[in-house]
Amino acid sequence: MDRSAAVPSSPLARAEQFVWLTARVLEQRRFAYHFLGGGADPVETALTAYLGDDGGYGHALEPDLRGPHSRPQHAAHALRVLDGIGRCGGRRAEGLCRYLTEITTPDGALPAHRPAPPGAPVASGGPTASGSPAASGGPAADDPAGDLLTTGPVVGLLHRNDVWHAWLFRATDFCWAAVAALEERAAPRAEEVLAAVAFLDGAPDRPRALAAAERLGRRVRKQGLVALDPEAARDTPPQQGHPPGRRIFVHEVAPTPAAPARAWFTDAEVERSLDFLADSQCEDGGWPLRRSTRAPGAALESRPIVTIEALLTLRAYGRAL
Repeated sequence: MDRSAAVPSSPLARAEQFVWLTARVLEQRRFAYHFLGGGADPVETALTAYLGDDGGYGHALEPDLRGPHSRPQHAAHALRVLDGIGRCGGRRAEGLCRYLTEITTPDGALPAHRPAPPGAPVASGGPTASGSPAASGGPAADDPAGDLLTTGPVVGLLHRNDVWHAWLFRATDFCWAAVAALEERAAPRAEEVLAAVAFLDGAPDRPRALAAAERLGRRVRKQGLVALDPEAARDTPPQQGHPPGRRIFVHEVAPTPAAPARAWFTDAEVERSLDFLADSQCEDGGWPLRRSTRAPGAALESRPIVTIEALLTLRAYGRAL
């Protein structure tokens, strides 16, 4: 019996097998929508399982944040899912904006690390003083300040989908000020650059957004915040604040040709990064996770998400799948 026909050969077929074998229901539904002609309703239904009574999202929707309680990072993840299926609006967005209003910091933004509600259960990953696992990257503060890392992606996605809510006014002003401060900072972190780009991608004042993106791009290139040669980046020390092996690549900053950061790079630099992305598919059909996680379950649940993002980026640039 010839078994060769049963072995997936194309990158998409190998990734499909990986998703069916390892992914959560949400990622399985997302894969079916984006690559197999599936509907949007099953994706939205699967996402609803992560919705809390407060209008926010929890239950480890963002796999690195364990526990049932809502977090700003989960809100950003939910919006990316809804944006991908064209459902980022209506009552779902209104309810989420009410939740965002409730957790807004005095400066009108979202906190990076928010304490869990009193009595919330402790999950694996290291409890904070509030009785919940801290967000990846730092402990939860009892009185957190606003942060571009959490606010930028949420505001950008809401604007990109023409969602208007009173919460957005101050949050948008916060993002503009944070991006301007980032342009002047001596050593911005690469993750902050990603958050700034996510905001600028959807900011409603397009001339202002493109001008800010151009200035930020000059700083990024000058300081080498993005690995222009992915292969060489394997042998260079990690950026301060990142675990060994974690790098920010061109295809992460500019995941589509329409991304504002695409203009920062030459065609050759983009193609080299896409080659690296395509060649990074693992033997099991999934893409590797290039960051540390707080719990083994988070790593297992994150790889299908990374795999879908890789496929979407490759397809956006016209790479064969």
